[in-house]
Amino acid sequence: MTNPDPAFAARAKLRISHYLLLIFICLVSFVPGIASIPPLDRDESRYIQATHQMAESGDYVDIRFQEASRYKKPVGIYWLQSAALKLTGYNDKAPVWTYRLVSVAGATLAVLATAALGAFLFGQSAGLMAGMALAAIVMLGFEARVAKTDATLLATVVFAQGALAAMWMASREKAPVKWAPALIFWIATAVGILIKGPITPFVSVLTAATLCIFYREWQWLKRLKPLGGLAILLVIVLPWLIMITLKSGGAFFTESVGNDLLSKVGDGQESHGAPPGYFALIFVVFIWPFGVMAIRGGLQALSRFRTDPRLAFLTAWYIPYWLVTELIPTKLPHYILPAYPALLLMMAWAIDTGIASKPYSGRWQIWLERLTLAGLAVATLALMGAGTILPWVMAQTISLRGIVAFFTAAAAGVFASGFFLKHNLKLAIQAASGFAIVTLALLTWGVVPAITPIWMSPAINQAFNEAKPCPDSILASAGYAEPSLVFLAGTKTVLTDGAGAAKHLLGNPSCAIAAVDERNQADFYQNLPQGDKSVVIVGTASGINYSKGRKTTVTLYKAVQ
Repeated sequence: MTNPDPAFAARAKLRISHYLLLIFICLVSFVPGIASIPPLDRDESRYIQATHQMAESGDYVDIRFQEASRYKKPVGIYWLQSAALKLTGYNDKAPVWTYRLVSVAGATLAVLATAALGAFLFGQSAGLMAGMALAAIVMLGFEARVAKTDATLLATVVFAQGALAAMWMASREKAPVKWAPALIFWIATAVGILIKGPITPFVSVLTAATLCIFYREWQWLKRLKPLGGLAILLVIVLPWLIMITLKSGGAFFTESVGNDLLSKVGDGQESHGAPPGYFALIFVVFIWPFGVMAIRGGLQALSRFRTDPRLAFLTAWYIPYWLVTELIPTKLPHYILPAYPALLLMMAWAIDTGIASKPYSGRWQIWLERLTLAGLAVATLALMGAGTILPWVMAQTISLRGIVAFFTAAAAGVFASGFFLKHNLKLAIQAASGFAIVTLALLTWGVVPAITPIWMSPAINQAFNEAKPCPDSILASAGYAEPSLVFLAGTKTVLTDGAGAAKHLLGNPSCAIAAVDERNQADFYQNLPQGDKSVVIVGTASGINYSKGRKTTVTLYKAVQ
């Protein structure tokens, strides 16, 4: 195959000032809300509680939620969160925002790496545009504020893919073999394995295999230095795997590989099954506000990737991974996040070169963009309503920040549609990015935390702290069993039923407190010696258990002395 000159132009690098600008953008985009949003159910609270127990126990090998093992994912994210606790000086007394710092850092590194890769492939302007767009999308804006694996995983994916891209382009240019890209690739892959198992290497394997098949060439893979690279990977990954195998007696692999990974591939896990087409359907929501522009970039790249190895690499990154995630029965929105940087890089290339404004060659492309535009309108209206209508419906409140978010969401959608500033799409993307970042910041900082009915665990914990008769009182919760309550009320919190709550009070009548969901009250009273005369109400909390999608009232009791 021949290679066009643009693909082999001098490689551009971002300046220090560019990185500082992107870091500032990321802080504005990702930090608001990390302290004001309470612990989220259920995944985030399971992660932070497991890290909390590491700090409590001093055991940084085993992973546990209360007394149960938590072996669905490797130890990487727990170690990083533990480091954040240490660095901030909180240790096991840390508030939730300290755990979330890891996701903020991971998302920021992903943005910087995407921008650097964009500059390497297409120039500084395209790199900055892609980085800013990634910092603005809804998906990463959410994941950056949640203390779980996905924002940090994304950073490892982009670093590994960036190194793979450098080796791929060097092979096209017949440049000398260098160790640095291979070293970055293997370190990023090893860290990704410790964060979330096979996802990071899986993205790279799909990308490399697709390129090899399309170009009918495998020799460029020697640049990966596979023998030395695998040795580096094993040095990083094996020590903990050996320790956890000895600690768990092999249960880690049974749980993480057998019960988590293979069940996701074989069947819809934990009611998260969905048919193929799911990620295409939610595309405009989670890549908001850039659905239309991303589709334009992707379609233009698809028509040119055969002659441009840069676009071939990005296409091999996005399409195979997207197709595989569509075919896997278990689906959650964040599963597709590792592919989004590739599409945003295509978008940045198309806008920076002016190709995004060129007409399509087929009618199906026109109709696909029109459908995406309709989806953008719906997603924009939903975010406008999230700042105004949702708080009023759920909490009968409305705030200035919600009103401002209403207008900034509208502005982001308008600029990202391509209808305005169509002759200066670079400026349109910058404006859409800015308004989207402000929208998410306002919603997560001021609007969502004020919807008090959905924050049941903080309300129960507050009532418990106000009512507990002893400093070391332990709470038993009957019916309401969300992990966030364990994190807030303490590791010894008992998640039980009505009979268990009654037994808890009778076992320590001087200090114990029971929180009983309305559906468990009859069972609770039946297991007390004198029914409701055995206890006194010391608090209540009413609201919505959003994990189960139902209203509930939890009543707190202590024993009559």
